[in-house]
Amino acid sequence: MTPITNALPDIPRSYTAICEWLACVVYMAVLFRRAPLRRSVTAGVVGLVALIVVQYFDGVMPIWFWIVGMMLAFGCMYLTILFGAGTGKREGLYITARAFVLAELVASLHWQIVTFIGMRDRHVADYDWRAVLLLVVTYALCFGLAWLAERGNFSQTSPTLPTASAATATVAITVVTFAMSNLSFISTNTPFSGTVGQEVFYIRTLVDFCGFAILFAQQEQMRRLEASTELASINAQLESQHQEYLQSKENIESLGRLAHDLKHQIAALRAEVDPEHAAAGFEQLEKSVQRYSAQQHTGNPVLDVILTTKERACNDHGITFTAVADGSLLSGMSSMDIASLFGNALDNAIEATSKLPNREQRLIKLALFEQNRFIVIRVENYFDSRLKKDADGNLRTTKRDDQHRHGFGVKSIRHIVQQYGGEVTIRTDDHWFVLTALIPRQTGLMAM
Repeated sequence: MTPITNALPDIPRSYTAICEWLACVVYMAVLFRRAPLRRSVTAGVVGLVALIVVQYFDGVMPIWFWIVGMMLAFGCMYLTILFGAGTGKREGLYITARAFVLAELVASLHWQIVTFIGMRDRHVADYDWRAVLLLVVTYALCFGLAWLAERGNFSQTSPTLPTASAATATVAITVVTFAMSNLSFISTNTPFSGTVGQEVFYIRTLVDFCGFAILFAQQEQMRRLEASTELASINAQLESQHQEYLQSKENIESLGRLAHDLKHQIAALRAEVDPEHAAAGFEQLEKSVQRYSAQQHTGNPVLDVILTTKERACNDHGITFTAVADGSLLSGMSSMDIASLFGNALDNAIEATSKLPNREQRLIKLALFEQNRFIVIRVENYFDSRLKKDADGNLRTTKRDDQHRHGFGVKSIRHIVQQYGGEVTIRTDDHWFVLTALIPRQTGLMAM
């Protein structure tokens, strides 16, 4: 083993502990936190104390204990994130690996600056005001930039769910980064080692930066893949809604022709036979036919089909459905979007309302009108259960297959409305669930 040409001053253990703790804090700040604030603060304080103790203990032990000490520090960081943010085990491991690389990068960069400006050569104490000022400025800038970079890479409204392969790859990248960045401290007799003090720190900082950049790109790719998968699921559901509309349109037209023919046949039979009991039977038959011939007339043929179909579904479930809609307002919206938007909204309402044991509470109202140069779409239904929403106002389903189709209904509605420059709001008021979509009249449908 070839010794390093210049003696390298060790990074103070307290500096390393603070750096590792701040890296945990950065990721706890950008993650969707499921732990209560008090628990997060407690985990953070205990984690800082534990990291200081581990680093101090590592400093007084023989050099061979160094790797064990770093593993203990990693474990403290893992527990801090696990309990402080309330992550799952795999998610906690995935985040801790990223935090560990970030801590190594910032610690190496700070100490490289210290040695470059010769602060150690001037025998400045570790806790001299100049050393503390440099520490605060460097850590504040580095971790502040890391927070800005990572906050767009993680959702604060839903947990990060890395696959097993992604978590394994992240840990592998972390191990390789740590090994390569500290190789010069173990042996200088390799093609990747340095022998001069500043050269060693430069290699360490560069390798840590590359490791952090790789992990950042990995998370960005995983986030984009998840968004693409979700969008593909939404588009598949939109296409399914459109196909349902086409089939419903064909069925309604067939039923309309049948009802029209039956009316004429009944009228002809009445003209020939008019006993009282036969008249009553014909009247009952006419009412049953009338049920199928009744259609919505809103001024938009696509909306007519959707409302007629959903009205019949409501009748089958004993739901009272009322609709007041000016379909002409939707003249600039594609038929597929109309079918998906109103189909999803009414399907959700029917599904929730049909479960009510009291038939008198099975009520759904729909309104489509213009107000203050906005097209207003409002769907209301009665409910008797508690609803959960995330920070974006999206409903959290109580169904077991939450990761699959359920939840995409409201997302599909938002996706369609936002395409026309509008917004969707959801509120509850005295057991009424109200979904409202606002679309600008001029910049929305008129521009399509």
